[in-house]
Amino acid sequence: MFDSIGWGEIVVLGLAALFIFGPDRLPTLARDAAQGLKKAREAITGVRGQLHDSLGDDFDQLRDLDLRKYHPKTFIRDQLMGDGDTPPAQAAVSRPVRVVRDRSRPAPYDTDAT
Repeated sequence: MFDSIGWGEIVVLGLAALFIFGPDRLPTLARDAAQGLKKAREAITGVRGQLHDSLGDDFDQLRDLDLRKYHPKTFIRDQLMGDGDTPPAQAAVSRPVRVVRDRSRPAPYDTDAT
């Protein structure tokens, strides 16, 4: 649960709570927090059970669904890069393109030629 918080930070938070709330109120606050977490877990379990009852076998398929592949950035990257060995966008860039222009006529964007 505390993957990003180490034991040192937990001790510091505990000491800060002890100084802020005092030794008299800290046990009741800890008990209230534990009861709140227990109620939240029961509510989540109830919602999960209701979803499983209403969706049936589709719920198991939703559990295996990877939502990260539907992130807009990932979706666009997959569409641009393609599924082959060489992505289409890189294949188009990797081929040199030689533009040959007729030097007898001025370019259409050339403002000096009249």
